[in-house]
Amino acid sequence: MDPAPAPPPPYAVHLVSGGRSSPELALLLRSLAAARVVALDAEWKPRRRGSPAAAGTGDGASPAPAPPQFPTVTLLQVACRGGNGGEGERERCEVFVVDLLAVPLADLWAPLRDLFERPDVLKLGFRFKQDLVYLSATFAAALGGDAGFDRVEPFLDVTNVYYYLKGHDRQKKLPKETKSLATICKELLSVSLSKELQCSDWSCRPLSEGQIQYAASDAYYLLDIFDLFQQKITTEGKCSSTTELNSDKHCSATVIECSSSGYDICSGGYLMSIVTKYSEKILLTDSDTKPHSSRRKEKSKVPTNAKCKDKVDYSTEWQGPPPWDPSIGGDGYPKFLCDVMIEGLAKHLRCVGIDAAIPSSKKPEPRELLNQTYKEGRILLTRDVKLLKYQYLASNQVYRVKSLLKHDQLAEVIDTFQLKISEDQLMSRCTKCNGSFIQKPLTLEEAVEASKGFQVIPSCLFNRNLEFWKCTDCNQLYWEGTQYHNAVQKFLSVCNISD
Repeated sequence: MDPAPAPPPPYAVHLVSGGRSSPELALLLRSLAAARVVALDAEWKPRRRGSPAAAGTGDGASPAPAPPQFPTVTLLQVACRGGNGGEGERERCEVFVVDLLAVPLADLWAPLRDLFERPDVLKLGFRFKQDLVYLSATFAAALGGDAGFDRVEPFLDVTNVYYYLKGHDRQKKLPKETKSLATICKELLSVSLSKELQCSDWSCRPLSEGQIQYAASDAYYLLDIFDLFQQKITTEGKCSSTTELNSDKHCSATVIECSSSGYDICSGGYLMSIVTKYSEKILLTDSDTKPHSSRRKEKSKVPTNAKCKDKVDYSTEWQGPPPWDPSIGGDGYPKFLCDVMIEGLAKHLRCVGIDAAIPSSKKPEPRELLNQTYKEGRILLTRDVKLLKYQYLASNQVYRVKSLLKHDQLAEVIDTFQLKISEDQLMSRCTKCNGSFIQKPLTLEEAVEASKGFQVIPSCLFNRNLEFWKCTDCNQLYWEGTQYHNAVQKFLSVCNISD
């Protein structure tokens, strides 16, 4: 049974799988020639590790490794908008899924190359450079070395559009972490794109209906995202006297109604002003067009006996003593730093009364982690094997947690470091910030006063005789409700504490 398909576009999807005489291909070529905004995407068969190597020489020697090759693009998705309707008519959007295993590539090469380089057509994509590299290699392999593509301009990446719509300063660099297209569609369009078919075998035929709808959606929703972008800059252009979209600093009043979201693609000079200010171009260099073998794979092939014998032993076993050990001048109070991979463990450690900090930044460098570990006299807990190679900088202060589940991780840390947990320690630290609680509990009246403008105390607690505890660092309030008692029972079991 196929996974549930992605939400279908609100337009018919044309599957192009014939030559120039087929009506679908003829419609595609007419749409490309008339379009002013085109969204593009591509699919290819995913490469699996351990694929068969090239055949041997026949003399008993080991088979030579196959030279690196780019994947063959088997599907091209195109969503066109603009130029289809007559005067006063609604501009149409045509969505095409082009089967590159069935359509003669010679019939597509010239129209695609013309589209990619036409200055009056804005091309949209999501991280499309890799798609272009593979697409170029596919056409060059089928038609000859000169039949590739080396540029797409003008081009607009929807990742940049996303950050613009989210108010990111265009003068600053974009964040390193890139949102997925599914996340962008969810946040901007409230559309959930299923990615279950993303890694399906796109070389198998016939394509399932789910695959066709998935592929079409990836291209179509790029147009809807562009509509939101255009809506924002149109509004800003009409409302702001300082807009830079046109040379006269006013938004053009000539607009053609077209989009399903109720907004329009501006005609003539206004669209070109968008292109001038916001678009970029994709240019492929000679290096881009040559596949490279994986450096990681090459590194793994180095014989064991060729490795340097003076390397540090990256043992995952704890060798102690910990920095809080009184025998080496410690204060006897265990303290840990949990990296971003196991922040959940930090909360569990706090629940059993252990001082457990987390990094001050979301993506700390290894040196930052080790510096914090050393300064605060902590043990760094991590699941990242790579961090172990830095432990020579902080002797006996890095431990790799082997368990996957938080309960198991907590039990592992307690056992490894021989931590003594008593019932009095349970729920004695703030799980939010790792702070300590005030020595004397608050009354209901004091808690209500302390919570003003900060935290809401449920009204159902007003008629109960409860004590409230406040964190001395972040002022978070806690009380002994149902969640508290459930947590205590859970940690009594994990820590092997008898009632």
